[in-house]
Amino acid sequence: MAQLAIQNVHKSFQSKVVLNDVSLELDRGEIVCVFGPSGSGKTLLLRLVAGVETLDSGSIVLAGQDVTDAPPERRGVGMAFQNFALFPHMSAFDNVASALTARRLPPILIQEKVHKIAALLKIGHVLAHEPRELSNGQKERAALARALVADPKILLLDDPLRNVDAKLRYEMRLELPPLLKNSGATALYVTQDYKEAMAIGDRIAVLIDGGFVQVATPAEIYREPATIGVARLFGDPSINLVPVEPLIRPEGLTVHFAGCVLPIPISYESAAGRACMLGLRPEAIMVDAAPSPDTFPIHVAAVTPLNEKTLLLLRTHDGRELIASEAGADEEPRRHGPAHAHFDSNAILLFDAESGERIAPREP
Repeated sequence: MAQLAIQNVHKSFQSKVVLNDVSLELDRGEIVCVFGPSGSGKTLLLRLVAGVETLDSGSIVLAGQDVTDAPPERRGVGMAFQNFALFPHMSAFDNVASALTARRLPPILIQEKVHKIAALLKIGHVLAHEPRELSNGQKERAALARALVADPKILLLDDPLRNVDAKLRYEMRLELPPLLKNSGATALYVTQDYKEAMAIGDRIAVLIDGGFVQVATPAEIYREPATIGVARLFGDPSINLVPVEPLIRPEGLTVHFAGCVLPIPISYESAAGRACMLGLRPEAIMVDAAPSPDTFPIHVAAVTPLNEKTLLLLRTHDGRELIASEAGADEEPRRHGPAHAHFDSNAILLFDAESGERIAPREP
C-alpha cells in the first residue's frame, strides 16, 4: 500500500487549469522529487497534499486513509514552505520546537531533538536569534528543521535549499538523502534545480503544463527522457537537437547529418522515413583532428575550459551550432578552427518531430 497516493487531482483558478488529472504514488520511506519549470504547479501540489488548498476533484490518501476533506492539522504531515513561514516573534529555537511544544513533550526531550537537528543543519549557533536576525539561508534551514524535528510520516519540502549558498547546497545534497531515510519519512520534494532532483530523489516526477510527463529514476530520465521537453530540462549544457529523417540504405539505417550520411543503430528502424529530431547530449560528441569514415567536418568556434570539463562550440558546414563536452581540461588549449567530429551512436536519442515523444529503440 502506498504511503501517499495523489489520485486524479484537478485544480484550477477561474478559467486557468493548473493541475489536470494528476496522479502519483509514493512508497513508504521513498523520496520523490517534483521537478519542472516555474509556474507548473509544483508548490500548489504540496499545498493540496498538506490541506492548505482545496482541490476541485480527485483525492489525497495518506497511509490508506482518505484525507481529502481533512483539515491540515489532522493529516500528520510536515512542510517547509518557500517563504519560510517562521513566527517573527519567536526565536529560531522556539520556531523549530513549535511542533514538539504543541504535543506537550517534556522540555528535556524538546531540547535534545532541536539541538540534534540544528547541529545537522548547521544552525546551532543561531538558535537564540529571532528570524529578522537570520540570513535567508539560515531561515531556510530553520524552516527545514521545524519540518523534520517532529518526525512526520509525510514530509513536504518546497525547494528547501533555494536560498542557501553554493557550498552548503552541495553539502546538503549529500546529507539530506540519508537524513530523510533515517527519519523514515516519505518525502515529496519540490525543486527547480535538476541536479538537486537527481541527487536527492529516488524517483523524479517531471511536471509540465499541469501534468506529470514522466515519473522515473534519475538515470532513466536522463538516458531515456519521455519527450523533447524533458530532455531539455536535464543536462548542462542542454541537449543538442537536429532535425533528421532516418532512411534504410544497403549499408543500414542512416541519417543525413551536417552534409554527411552517418549510421545510427538499426534498432531505430521504426523511425525510417519519419521526420525526427536527433538528440545528442554534449558528452556524446567527440572532436577529432583527422577524418574517419563516421566523422563529419566542423569548425571549433569557441573553447571554454571549466576545470572538470571543457565545452566546445562547434559549427557545421551548414551553419548549425552544436555543443560538445570533454572531460577534464587539457594542459594545452585546444586550437580553434577546422576539425572533425563524430557522435556515439549508442548514446543518441530520437524523438518524433511532430509529437516530441521519444522513439524507443527495438529491444535486441
